[in-house]
Amino acid sequence: MRRSDPEGHGPVRYGPALPDDGLPVLPELADVLAGAAHRAHGEPVGGGPALLDAAAGYWQRRGPAAGPERAVAAPGTHALLLALTAAVGGDVLAPRPCAAWWAPYVRLLGRPVFHVATPAECGGVPDPYALLETVRRVRAEGGDPRLLVLSVADDPTATVAPPEVLHETVEAAAGEGLHLVSDETWRDTLHEPHETVLVSPAEMLPDRVTVVGDLAGALLPSGWPAAVARFPAGDEGRELHARVLDVLTALGAQVAAPVAAAAAYALGEPRPVAARVAATARLHADVARAAHDVVVTAGALSLPPQAGRHLYVDLGPLRSALASRGVGDAQELEDFLTARLGMPAPGGHRFGDDLGELRVRLATGPLLGHTDAERARCLGSPEPSELPHVQRALINLRSVFDDLRDDAQRWEPSR
Repeated sequence: MRRSDPEGHGPVRYGPALPDDGLPVLPELADVLAGAAHRAHGEPVGGGPALLDAAAGYWQRRGPAAGPERAVAAPGTHALLLALTAAVGGDVLAPRPCAAWWAPYVRLLGRPVFHVATPAECGGVPDPYALLETVRRVRAEGGDPRLLVLSVADDPTATVAPPEVLHETVEAAAGEGLHLVSDETWRDTLHEPHETVLVSPAEMLPDRVTVVGDLAGALLPSGWPAAVARFPAGDEGRELHARVLDVLTALGAQVAAPVAAAAAYALGEPRPVAARVAATARLHADVARAAHDVVVTAGALSLPPQAGRHLYVDLGPLRSALASRGVGDAQELEDFLTARLGMPAPGGHRFGDDLGELRVRLATGPLLGHTDAERARCLGSPEPSELPHVQRALINLRSVFDDLRDDAQRWEPSR
């Protein structure tokens, strides 16, 4: 029998982490954290004044202003989504695929998650017509869809939704009375920031969109959990803000005081932080392009990565070669590639795709080297994908995928 849910790999017990940047901690951030290590008192639930002021300033530099009274901080977006789901109530809709951590936190509340197909050109945002049909079907079956979670700069697909596609989806959601949660964790990791247009749903529907962002996307190391949320203006936003604070209080979801200090510093975007964010985005863009070239040359399918530190790969065209190796579903593909590549390769079933689809998310961080010195050298290189240790990692990736391509061609029927 096919091993589709092995022990320790259940949908809640196991979930792939956010793709790490693979880089040493920025020294200025480490100094701020160390300088706050003496603080014995806890950060208030929802965040202290310094952190919330910094979050408000961060958003003001990116579009619609929102004061600190409309902000909340938590130890990670997991806690924020859990609190938002509990506060809004009803059933949840999400694109297929979506971030691996979205569905488990909804299901912990006993709520169903209804996945909606995405358009061909991007992930992270449901196709508007599929969204309307899903809402109609769920209601016809007695469900109560109230919340749509989406991501303009997406994990796992690493794409950025075009504004026109987003606008149609937001209009459809508004027409159905849905509240939107826009996960903007990856908005500061655009590979071509001057050529890619990223628009937040909050700019289109300001009274029905709550924005959340995990600072591990661009500003903090992944091991320093901190995230912020911005609520809509008006009575509905104030009521939602209060209910979310109630849930976070019940959970004891407080940001650690030293991490809060580092988060406030990072959200202020001083020169060292801004320079590191820009350099990191350029680095991962270069390596992601090289990795994307490897997988598509081998015959796999993958949308060109536009943001983040990952790419999403469909190995369906190589199914025959994988079948000859005993790989028939996404769990077996995850096990196979993780072992062969020596790096995590979580299967598409972690992201809401069907188990039978042969899809994986590949991160670029593990391709940067095994030591801090190697990774730091990547950060300072104009062409990091040409460095010898990165080339070795890419050669290993190419070897695995080229072997599958060659086997698939052997299995093709003769004409």
